[in-house]
Amino acid sequence: MSVLVIGCGYLGKQAAQLWTERSRETYCLTRSADRSNQFMNAGFKPIVADITQSDSLANLPDIDTVLFAVGFDRTRYENIRDVYVDGLQNVLNHLPRSISQFIYISSTGVFGNCGGDWVDENSPTDPQRPGGKACLEAENLIRESWLANRAVILRLAGIYGPDRIPRIDAIKNRDWTSLAASGHINLIHVADAAKIILAVESHQLANELLLVSDGNPPHRKDFYQFIADQLNVGQIDWSANVDPESGRRASADKKVSNRKLIDRIEYKFSFPSYHRGILDAMDGLK
Repeated sequence: MSVLVIGCGYLGKQAAQLWTERSRETYCLTRSADRSNQFMNAGFKPIVADITQSDSLANLPDIDTVLFAVGFDRTRYENIRDVYVDGLQNVLNHLPRSISQFIYISSTGVFGNCGGDWVDENSPTDPQRPGGKACLEAENLIRESWLANRAVILRLAGIYGPDRIPRIDAIKNRDWTSLAASGHINLIHVADAAKIILAVESHQLANELLLVSDGNPPHRKDFYQFIADQLNVGQIDWSANVDPESGRRASADKKVSNRKLIDRIEYKFSFPSYHRGILDAMDGLK
């Protein structure tokens, strides 16, 4: 049983490592020859290709499972749609028809401002930002494709973990203008996200949409102050004028339910809330 990871970054690499530990033949696609060597040292089978360059995908191996977990590299590309939508179409054009499961990593950014209400898989979508719009278009592309009945779409909340803690630099530097106090923040620890991907595969889910979060969204104010307390930087000054970009992010207030996810795969979270997850992510930083 072989796996192809397209987007072997923060999340994709964790999933690839878990598959490799389970003695799965794990291919990882990368644009970089240097990363290709790193992947080989990690036990992966690298494929050097660029999803925005269709010809580079011409000789993909026969594989059983595909994980599409592509992020947007702003240093290389200007338009997120070129990667998330056109790049996905290139992949769909070249994948072997024998694959049994296609797991697509989407985002809860496909929802709009929900006024702090809970959202689930049946909630209406209304993305306000380019990333959310591109993810929703990519989801629709998958649903209309030849592998729709083999696809699982996972809409992930904000991924955090070691080396990725939301707004930690702003908190360290006491840059309070970057911290919006209003609304909730929806989270999933990278270790849980990777394990959920493997659980989705092992349950052989198909033609499915699932929201992936820890299901315990805190208020942003509580979340950021918890990080500040761990760093011993004192009380955050909530009277500071928040910059427009941070304010826009906070305005799309929602709480992401994980009830369907738990029902489908009976998953038990290693990090069921940010308290334990942030302490794990910050281990060795203080």
